[in-house]
Amino acid sequence: MVLLHLKRGDESQFLFNTTVDAPLETAIKQITAIYNGRLKVDRICSEIPELADHGITLPPNMQGLTGEQIVELNLRDEWEDNCVPSGGPVLRKDEIGRRNGQAPNDKMKEVLMRTMEEAKALISKKQVPANVCLTMEMVKEALDLLRGAVMIVYPMDLPPHDPIRMEFEDREDLSGTQASLQVITEGECQLWWAGKEMQRGKKLQDYIGKNEKTKLVIKIQNKGQGAPAREPLLTDEQQKNMMMHYHRRQEQLKKLQDADDDSYHDSDWSDRQALKRQFQGLTNIKWGPR
Repeated sequence: MVLLHLKRGDESQFLFNTTVDAPLETAIKQITAIYNGRLKVDRICSEIPELADHGITLPPNMQGLTGEQIVELNLRDEWEDNCVPSGGPVLRKDEIGRRNGQAPNDKMKEVLMRTMEEAKALISKKQVPANVCLTMEMVKEALDLLRGAVMIVYPMDLPPHDPIRMEFEDREDLSGTQASLQVITEGECQLWWAGKEMQRGKKLQDYIGKNEKTKLVIKIQNKGQGAPAREPLLTDEQQKNMMMHYHRRQEQLKKLQDADDDSYHDSDWSDRQALKRQFQGLTNIKWGPR
């Protein structure tokens, strides 16, 4: 199996297993699915703490309004009575007015937070140094974990406008958000290796030969962005070790240079005739008037 180390820019994303005779269209389809799936898990995990702390999202026409404004405009959240957390709600007001403040109790909050950490660990970038390859099954497992935890805490489900439910149902609207810049669609995805774009219609073996025991660093990016920066010859860790070695060597040379100082010849202890003069009584002789 060929091991692909996927990066976007200089940042590692995940490891992916494939074969040299795999068509690049197939590899691109699988890689983009995993890449975007990881982003989806991350987006859901970013909303879970807010859900745990402040309850469900208010309808769009009520978000950001104060309690007085809601009363004045005669607005009502029709989902508040249906989407009640298991064990009853705890009042935790959302200062930015995005969620209704009917939060889950501490036990249910713990379920959400613990599951969030498990899901994040499954698709974490830390899997790269651990040599764990990411698969679409692992991404789906992370999504299933999050979906199950939300269903435990909110058995009546979340309101349809809640971003977490929209993510689960693939109805998320990312237009105008920073998250939209991270998504790479299958049609726009490009893979780059050794400064060359890996063209659709070819196989991996057209670029690397037939050796299955190969590890490549592949850059993933959107079409039209040009060639990505090449990988540095040395990693950050290697550069750090080289600088430490250089510094130690400089210190050693400095000590050797100091050791070449011959001023010690003027010291009493280095005088070879000192013992002889002492036996002859010729020490501490002073000339001049007393």
